[in-house]
Amino acid sequence: MRGGLIALFAATFLELADVPKWPEMTSRSFLDLITGQSDGKDRDHVFVERERHANVRQGDLSYPCRGIRMADFLYLRNLRPDRWPAGDPNLHFAVGPWGDVDPTITKQLILDHRDEPAIKPFFELCFAKRPAEELYDLRSDPDQVKNLASDPAMAETKARLASKVDAWMRETADPRVDPAFDAWDKYPYFGGKAKAEK
Repeated sequence: MRGGLIALFAATFLELADVPKWPEMTSRSFLDLITGQSDGKDRDHVFVERERHANVRQGDLSYPCRGIRMADFLYLRNLRPDRWPAGDPNLHFAVGPWGDVDPTITKQLILDHRDEPAIKPFFELCFAKRPAEELYDLRSDPDQVKNLASDPAMAETKARLASKVDAWMRETADPRVDPAFDAWDKYPYFGGKAKAEK
């Protein structure tokens, strides 16, 4: 999500500087919203994506995810559901277990008591592997806790949102359209590891 915000601000700053954005940029400036001069086009959805956030998995593997957020629904496609979304459970490099979650008192409490019945549901929500698809009805479940992706009553909604994600991935030439694509897992990671080796 952080990358999406950076892209959003970048498009806005480029417009403020009267510099055209690059053709590859798919984000839109929000200067019109700030100045009250909206073009009248409603923004009814945002696409989301995730790859490698930090060096938190053996082999520097990413956690690729694509999705769409609308006013009423959030649909997520976890492209490698066999991987841990919050990072590997064992200490990997210097970030600790489940290294995509910063060390906090809350994280430690959940990890220390993960097998206790009162805490186990929080552990599952925060650290467990995710299914290939997730669908949340934000009207009845704003905290996105109840995954409706396998609910037959939601099949049409899921198919509609999945189709939008597919079209967006094709339009933006997302290499993850190919299920076998894994080049991002092979690029060197220059975050914490590089700093620690100096």
